[in-house]
Amino acid sequence: MRKLLLAAAAIAAIGSGAGPASAAVRVGTLSCREAGGWGMILGSTRRLHCIYQGADHDERYVGDISKIGVDMGYQGAARVVWEVFAPTDRIGPGALAGHYGGVTANAAVGVGLGANVLVGGSDRTITLQPVSIEGATGLDVAAGIGGVTLHYRSRYD
Repeated sequence: MRKLLLAAAAIAAIGSGAGPASAAVRVGTLSCREAGGWGMILGSTRRLHCIYQGADHDERYVGDISKIGVDMGYQGAARVVWEVFAPTDRIGPGALAGHYGGVTANAAVGVGLGANVLVGGSDRTITLQPVSIEGATGLDVAAGIGGVTLHYRSRYD
């Protein structure tokens, strides 16, 4: 299983355009609660509730994380943390809103592990690189194309 995850991380880095991210600047962290749910053999979609923590402000986002490919089994709720990279060190409110895509792989037999580097957001200039996954328990195997859609929530929503 460890070899699968290492291979998936390498594929994700190559397939997601990790090259441009090397010229990008780390602007903050996106921490999300992912709802649990069943994989439906050809894919799955789970709800996300996220907080972006930048150098000078925090923002809330809601959205979905989807996998298209093999996804079999049940995964419990999880906490996923990504480092956020952008072409400049200053991004405006709502800049993370949009669709992200990349290669993904994860497995859970009891406690789960996963890897997914995603590119998207404002004009596909934002890169999300995984830092940690906590609490992903269950019996689940997934690999394929991953996507995240984020919607900005102002303080007044």
